[in-house]
Amino acid sequence: MERTIYTADHEDFRASCAAFLDKHVRPYVDEHIEAKGLPRRFWRAAGDEGFLGLGIPEEFGGSDAGDFRFNAVLTEELSKVNAALASCAGIHCDIATPYIVDLGTPEQKRRWLPGCATGEILTAIAMTEPSGGSDLAALKTTAVRDGDEWVINGSKTFITNGYSADVIVTAVRTSPDKGAKGISLFVIEATDPGFSRGRKLDKVGQAESDTAELFFENVRVGDDRILGEVDRGFIYMMERLPQERLNCAVSNIAHAKQILAETIQYCHDRQAFGQPIGALQHNKFLLAELVTAIEVAEAYVDQAVLAHTSGALSATDAAKAKWWSSQVQNDVLDHCVQLHGGYGFMNEYRVARAWRDARVTKIWAGSNEIMKELIGRDLGF
Repeated sequence: MERTIYTADHEDFRASCAAFLDKHVRPYVDEHIEAKGLPRRFWRAAGDEGFLGLGIPEEFGGSDAGDFRFNAVLTEELSKVNAALASCAGIHCDIATPYIVDLGTPEQKRRWLPGCATGEILTAIAMTEPSGGSDLAALKTTAVRDGDEWVINGSKTFITNGYSADVIVTAVRTSPDKGAKGISLFVIEATDPGFSRGRKLDKVGQAESDTAELFFENVRVGDDRILGEVDRGFIYMMERLPQERLNCAVSNIAHAKQILAETIQYCHDRQAFGQPIGALQHNKFLLAELVTAIEVAEAYVDQAVLAHTSGALSATDAAKAKWWSSQVQNDVLDHCVQLHGGYGFMNEYRVARAWRDARVTKIWAGSNEIMKELIGRDLGF
């Protein structure tokens, strides 16, 4: 089915994204896998092209596109290369940096946003802790007032961009007796004394992204590091999680759609019993099901992108898009592996890596079980 949400300007932007990736990413994927992360030259090149500043005001070096469809196009093109690339860029462009854009003081914006736009500053967001994942209200990292400073202690884990980020938007507990209403957001710089990183985590998939543990041992910062108001951090996170989940949904479908297209080509080329394997009735029917599943899910995600662009995407609809797209993605890619036969289990084949990369999408940004809980609550239960 023809997609109708993108204009000629969006498609021109898509062509620019694809050309950039052909030059700066595709030739170096194996290098990124070996390094377990993206090199600084990628971020600076992306900044030079204006890809990192879509949501940053022009006065701070961004392009302030004012249209989330451009962000979605970039995410789709990144996802066609690999899911890890989209994850790292999404964290920087659509998840962490917007906190500074939306909540930062003029001085904070001047301090960090120009570097975010150029790729000189890489961002991450630190919510998840070793003792809990989706339960953000239970976080244990603390910020305690000491004179005119705050002293931060605790740890975070599974932080995308964590190993290389220069600036980390960090959720901490400032009022222990207030539960979810006692959480604040601080900006931690990698050079702050007392801040350290653990190893690059050895993940099942998404090897191209650096994922790390972060440690805060008596990190002292002033009020100039607080984002927004003290004790309103949980509200700020809840307000911005729909965009994070929409970013995931866009990536999930684009990633699976690309690998499915490659699988269909494989089913044309691979011969068995004197014919292309795609011509065998079971495979033909299966491919028909997979193409339909992708297009139906894509249509919903497209509508969610439109809703978000106009400021009308609800948290519930974002939850629907996140959990369903990740379920479809994983189902489709599992079938793609099966259609490749033994080759589908070989690391040298993209389908095998994509299959591994996709598994985490049912876990992060709020597990699919949490998404269903949110949807269920909206139904009055």
